[in-house]
Amino acid sequence: MSYSLEDLKFLMARLRKPDTGCPWDLKQTFDSIVPHTLEEAYEVADAIERKDYGDIRDELGDLLFQVIFYSQLGAEEGRFEFADVVDGIVRKLLRRHPHVFPDGTLESEVDPDNRPGDDEIRASWERIKAEERALAPKQSSAALSASRLDGIARTLPAMARAEKLQRRAANHGFDWPDIGPVFDKLHEEIDELKEAWSNSLSGEGPEDAVEDELGDLLFVCVNLARFMKVVPEKALHRTNHKFEARFRAIESHLEQQGRDMDSESLEALDQIWQAVKGVEKRR
Repeated sequence: MSYSLEDLKFLMARLRKPDTGCPWDLKQTFDSIVPHTLEEAYEVADAIERKDYGDIRDELGDLLFQVIFYSQLGAEEGRFEFADVVDGIVRKLLRRHPHVFPDGTLESEVDPDNRPGDDEIRASWERIKAEERALAPKQSSAALSASRLDGIARTLPAMARAEKLQRRAANHGFDWPDIGPVFDKLHEEIDELKEAWSNSLSGEGPEDAVEDELGDLLFVCVNLARFMKVVPEKALHRTNHKFEARFRAIESHLEQQGRDMDSESLEALDQIWQAVKGVEKRR
């Protein structure tokens, strides 16, 4: 037999049942399981990168369980249930895809001979999302005033959020005309970072100046990636993988020769590093 979504919801309710449920699950709150949700999302991404489809299936199950967990907590507090989550996402996707569901219903279909172009679809998507943001209730009276940047989660990884902030601003005309000035800005930020670092060594300038200038430099790098149509997170992930592979190759090389990495000079390690790079280029 195969278990169903209803079985998963029943299992979740049992885990949270007072007196007979799981002590760990009973202690959890919306806030406490956020780190687990993020971890599960990253594990899905990792399985996809490895092309391990059995693992992808399993990790998607773990991620789905997070949604069920939040829904159970919402139901217990009388805020929402899983059915409300499903209803909300279906309504949102129907609303955002008039080029697929012209009447806003699941049954409606667009005429294949009169489908809008990609630019029109993209403009429609952004317009609909802007309308949704304008109608969304504010979190509290202390919330920031309405902005075109509303809706970009503050909890996103900093690089991903920088990219989203830049794209949103660019959609409203606040952008560089082309990539040339972005390169100029990159050099400018490098000079400012050097100056901030020099000042920090001599005890001059604000304590957080180096962090501030380094942040500016990284922000410009994200802008550069956007103009080059490169996903910065993916680019850095690729470099991380490359660095790890080369470092492991150095370790392996030294181990085969009975040498201890911690006892080697930087010059000797760099020679092996360059040799590893040379092997990569010949492949």
